[in-house]
Amino acid sequence: MQNQMTVIFDADTENEAFARNTVAAFCALLDPTVDQINDIKTAVSEAVTNCIVHAYPDKSTRGKITITTTISDDSVHIVISDTGVGIDDVSSAMQPFFTTKPEQERSGMGFTVMESFTDSLTVEQNKPSGTIVSMTKTIRGADWKENRH
Repeated sequence: MQNQMTVIFDADTENEAFARNTVAAFCALLDPTVDQINDIKTAVSEAVTNCIVHAYPDKSTRGKITITTTISDDSVHIVISDTGVGIDDVSSAMQPFFTTKPEQERSGMGFTVMESFTDSLTVEQNKPSGTIVSMTKTIRGADWKENRH
């Protein structure tokens, strides 16, 4: 089974809850545990917050965030992208406690949190500008298909 949805919304703080709840509702098709759905919501929240805070520093222009969520068999693949300023050094940005906004009391743990709540995480430049964050989370164990009624 494969199913996909895409949402595009303004990079605005008020849309962060919308993003995580929309992805969580879509993932409900896989019958996740409460812990699994909370993991997904936390990872999405971190990725969207990164877009809002870092991708579009000129707040006079609202940028867009795109989330494409694909359910395939026993996992969910989430791609969150923006067309903002991008990340100068992705490998540095993925290090714990790295932040480009220390004056805003940012902890620099966003990518670390995303990585700890998903099974895989990749971050890449979205040429010519912006960033693409891809996360995968397995929802069903191997025994799910065997026990399915």
